Amino acid sequence: MILESINSPTDLAHLSSVQLAALADEIRDALVTAVATNGGHLGSNLGAVELTIALHRVFQSPRDILLWDTGHQAYVHKLLTGRQEMFSTLRQDGGLSGYPSRAESVHDWVENSHASTILSYAHGIAAGVARSSAPDRRVVAVIGDGSLTGGMAFEGLNNLGHSASRVVVVLNDNGRSYAPTVSRLSESLTKLRLHPGLTSVRARFEDRLRDLPGVGNLAYSSLQGLYSAVREVVEPPVFFEALGVRYVGPIDGHDIAKMEEALAQASEFDGPIVVHVLTRKGRGYQPAEDDDERCLHDAPVFDPSVGPGDDPHALKGYTQAFNEAMLAAGERYPNLVAITAAMPGPTGLLPFADRWPDRFFDVGIAEQTAVTSAAGMAMCGLRPVVAIYSTFFTRAFDQANLDVGLHGQPVVFALDRAGITGPDGASHHGVLDMALCLRIPGLAIFAPSSAQDLAAMLDTALELGCPSAIRYPRGAARQVGPDQVGEGLHARLVRSAGPSPRGARVCILAVGKMLEAAEQAAVLLEADGVDSTVWDVRVVRPLDPQMVLDAGSHDLVVTVEDGVRSGGAGSFIFDAVADLNERRVCPPFLVLGIPTAYIPHGSQEQILSRFGLDGPGIAAAISKALPDRAALSPGDTQGQW
Repeated sequence: MILESINSPTDLAHLSSVQLAALADEIRDALVTAVATNGGHLGSNLGAVELTIALHRVFQSPRDILLWDTGHQAYVHKLLTGRQEMFSTLRQDGGLSGYPSRAESVHDWVENSHASTILSYAHGIAAGVARSSAPDRRVVAVIGDGSLTGGMAFEGLNNLGHSASRVVVVLNDNGRSYAPTVSRLSESLTKLRLHPGLTSVRARFEDRLRDLPGVGNLAYSSLQGLYSAVREVVEPPVFFEALGVRYVGPIDGHDIAKMEEALAQASEFDGPIVVHVLTRKGRGYQPAEDDDERCLHDAPVFDPSVGPGDDPHALKGYTQAFNEAMLAAGERYPNLVAITAAMPGPTGLLPFADRWPDRFFDVGIAEQTAVTSAAGMAMCGLRPVVAIYSTFFTRAFDQANLDVGLHGQPVVFALDRAGITGPDGASHHGVLDMALCLRIPGLAIFAPSSAQDLAAMLDTALELGCPSAIRYPRGAARQVGPDQVGEGLHARLVRSAGPSPRGARVCILAVGKMLEAAEQAAVLLEADGVDSTVWDVRVVRPLDPQMVLDAGSHDLVVTVEDGVRSGGAGSFIFDAVADLNERRVCPPFLVLGIPTAYIPHGSQEQILSRFGLDGPGIAAAISKALPDRAALSPGDTQGQW
């Protein structure tokens, strides 16, 4: 096999066109096999095979600097840069990251997988290279898979043109992000430039126009003026070149020879240049090509011989619960609208969009626009729900704080994938949202512990008439009966502590999905002679005063959350208990949560267990704290990290 002989990009240089085609096939087989085993991003990588080969044949990585946006389309890059032997460990605990990783290879420069950032990186890196001892190094930024719908990408383009940075921008245009891309930038170009016969028809028409007696030249000049006006409106070349960035393309992104020629010529240009390549997401694997919605953008574990099951994108867990709750709410609230940032499928909004297309807005990879647009809609009487991943909410914090919060607008943030998410790693864990939301005055914050409670919380949030956020995790959702569903802004008492043989009564306040682990810890503690009260906090702000008062009557108060411990729900609850108990001694506190750290990929269970956030870990932390309780000063906040 040819792929087995590729240990670095230099091994590509001697391959013939026939061998390159065979290599592309082998790479696609390797991609399908790895993703079928471990899950991951398949469609975007299948579409970028020839493009990546061409890049590594023209440029000399790592001397030349290859940058990827979005990072999930860099699997092929990993295979060609000496990581074949570990490729089977993709996205596994201790294995290869699903994104570029500086710790893995000198060929990887930027590992943040959030979209639309790479042109700004390229601007900065090019400035550094130009002032270095090797100013002839090339900087190449691959942007695509919807990244050019993000506003930061256009900011980067503007600065590249303004500074005349020597950067090759490869626009990998597959027309999609998670779903078909919300952009018209390349659509008009394709129609105008690739339409068969358009060029010849235009030429014949121009010749006849110039031959008109007396007015031919004037008519021809007028036609050229019309062309220029049309280009200003619909053609990307004029857009790029108005920013000072040269444009070439479009080029067949699956023709290695043509791309090599274009990239080699672009590498000689002394300034920023865009090379526009057209690729097909999912190319070469029929199940991906047949997936109209996402081309198997992200795939579960599956049998590679037949592809994923009946519906690889079937909603599960909390996302499915949110989907059902939105459909029910949409019937009750005719002014309810849904907004997402390029992820209508992953956030569960496609059924809502199908039922009420005029009440659904996909703004592309533009979270800031999603939030501020929602504020504007709310100002005019609509009830917007912004469905977004927790990790992407951080990109729009300023808008959530000042455009929604400061104006007191009744926008509901549905923060999916909150907490530890697992195999996508540090950039995708949703551990900051709680701490950030608590910094926004007046924002109500909900954390469901079951699918049924999520639906109840959406109803409450829509009735409140103030900014609110509902955070819920990735994966399976607990299913409970009506007697285990909370109501309104109240916390839910799960179990009460009786007399304890060890003379200590513990109160465990569990946030969201951590309720199940807290209940397991209570059972383990009971076997050790420690009785515990367990509360399902449900609403982190405003806190239920009854829960706060009850917590203050215990010998030890323990909060458990799957967000960052520093500045999170636990510290907020501690302040509330201390305030309500200011006239008497406040019990010691044990605040359990995620450390302030970049956490590598692994399964949710592995990571939570590592930080003591499973049943045994919580019980062990409490047992460790109890013998020393006499030494704790009133109001001490104890933690594991």
